[in-house]
Amino acid sequence: MSGLSIEDLPAMSPAQLRAAWRDQYRKPAPDIGPDLLRRGLAWRIQARVNGGLTTSTRKAIEKAQEQLARTGSVASPRDIAIKPGTRLVREWHGRTYHVLVLDNGFEHEGRHYESLSQIARAITGAHWSGPRFFGLKRQRSAKSRADTNG
Repeated sequence: MSGLSIEDLPAMSPAQLRAAWRDQYRKPAPDIGPDLLRRGLAWRIQARVNGGLTTSTRKAIEKAQEQLARTGSVASPRDIAIKPGTRLVREWHGRTYHVLVLDNGFEHEGRHYESLSQIARAITGAHWSGPRFFGLKRQRSAKSRADTNG
């Protein structure tokens, strides 16, 4: 089935899709329905033509898999990426707080945290957006709010 094309997939039976999966991925098809098999095969065909995932995307997926295995959840892809080793500093009510960015979360006052929002809550006692609390996300200006509302 080396000449397999995306156009072939809709007419293929589940058995044919599983055989095509073995051919394309060099391993047995997972226990999923025909629709997902078609999607996986379509992705593989496109990746062969256009190129697959970038190294940074593969690393991000691996990191998400590790976090899922460790914590049972994965942070939103909209989360801000900060390089490990970065120090965040925030003054709050006359006291200065320091946070160290780690490969697998954050360190604040000797404790490990999964998110900046957990640290912001520990500091303030209230729910905060951690990235906003530490100045990583700017609030929209009045002008930009007027532009989008107007």
